Amino acid sequence: MRYTRLLLLLPCLAVGPLTVAASFGQEPASTNQASILDSCNSTEHRQFDFWLGDWEVTDTAGAVVGTNLITSVASGCGVLESWRSAANGNEGSSLNWYDAQTGRWHQRWVGLGFYLILEGGIEDGNMVLTGTRQTAEGEVIDRITWIPSDGGRVRQLWELSADHGKTWQVLFDGMYAGR
Repeated sequence: MRYTRLLLLLPCLAVGPLTVAASFGQEPASTNQASILDSCNSTEHRQFDFWLGDWEVTDTAGAVVGTNLITSVASGCGVLESWRSAANGNEGSSLNWYDAQTGRWHQRWVGLGFYLILEGGIEDGNMVLTGTRQTAEGEVIDRITWIPSDGGRVRQLWELSADHGKTWQVLFDGMYAGR
């Protein structure tokens, strides 16, 4: 039985992956890859480009709280964040992307001892992403809003709700300015 299966696979191995892919109705990888990369050039994929940059981040009092390098990755299909705290050197990173099938933006953040899973999109010209997570006190909702501001700056407002969105507490209110 084992040898029969191997004999059936040998012609596929000899013909090559492009022919095998075509025999299953798939496009060769080079053509398929080009169409995938082109799909990341849509207007929706560019909605978070206002956040791209090498930033110094200050709090509402104007004190520097950290730096954040935001870059376009994967041929424009993603946005990568690299955060560094000025206070203690703690670091964090996020990967952000637009899902054309759902029409939603997604973020996966890790750092500062926890992770966030957020999703959302543009609301009134601002990027708004939300998600729930468990804490020692119970489930909370995180809502982070990025607001393009004058002079190419970006305001980031991070709020938390412990009562299912009835009330919100500000966790972070910062201004991004180019370095």
